[in-house]
Amino acid sequence: MKIIMVGASGTMGKFISTVLEKEHEIIKVGSTSGDIVANINSVESIEEMYEQIGSFDALICTAGPTYVGPWNTLTDKEFRKGIEGKMMGQINLVLIGQHYISPTGSFTLITGAATHEPQRNFANASAANGAVEAFVRAAAIELKPGIRINAVSPTVIEDSPQYFPYFPGEVPTTMRALEYAFRKSVFGYGTGQVITPH
Repeated sequence: MKIIMVGASGTMGKFISTVLEKEHEIIKVGSTSGDIVANINSVESIEEMYEQIGSFDALICTAGPTYVGPWNTLTDKEFRKGIEGKMMGQINLVLIGQHYISPTGSFTLITGAATHEPQRNFANASAANGAVEAFVRAAAIELKPGIRINAVSPTVIEDSPQYFPYFPGEVPTTMRALEYAFRKSVFGYGTGQVITPH
């Protein structure tokens, strides 16, 4: 399969790319490095990315810029980081990508446990996650028959210990569990699902 990995230079993207490239063609997309450099905050940049790649079988996005910080410094400007990044960035990957994806292709977006279990400093991520999950459910009934869309929603992941203090008492998602959640989305048959790694 020809799989686009958006966020390939991040912790999750790098791991998933390494695992899947043993079996599939992985096109690594990052904001500053990769096979293709693209900014998901820019519609023009997303369009250029798809023009370069052409037809593809699956897109995985593990990128989702948000604002992480104290509630008392959260302003309209800060809040738009998640709206324009994690929310609209991922939504535009689908809205534009539907015109390039193969007839039996799939989109897999990234959300997170903060959607339902908010943590301090993550109000922006919680809101963006919730919007993306609602979009996934709605898009699943609108996309052309045969095209699937899901989201993967982990808690803090084991390879990002710098975030552990923000998630007290949370059992970190293992990288193996994360891998199988993405495999379920890309190679399974479900659509409109929010997949929680176990």
